[in-house]
Amino acid sequence: MTPERIADLIRAGLPGAAVRVESDDNTHFASQIVAAQFAGLRPIARHQLVYKALGALMGREIHALSIEALTPEELQRRG
Repeated sequence: MTPERIADLIRAGLPGAAVRVESDDNTHFASQIVAAQFAGLRPIARHQLVYKALGALMGREIHALSIEALTPEELQRRG
């Protein structure tokens, strides 16, 4: 599994999302996902949307994924 493949899967599951995925070993991944779909959702619900996009790969080919899930407004406030 590559960061690019994971990013593509997340984009397919969250259309319009800006997705960045990084990995040093192609087993442990870090992601930043900016999506309007996250508006009004608690962090756990945001993560669940990401897990749904990745399906059965979570826990199998993707052993660890850190998720930073933001709305566009939250990202903009960060500067």
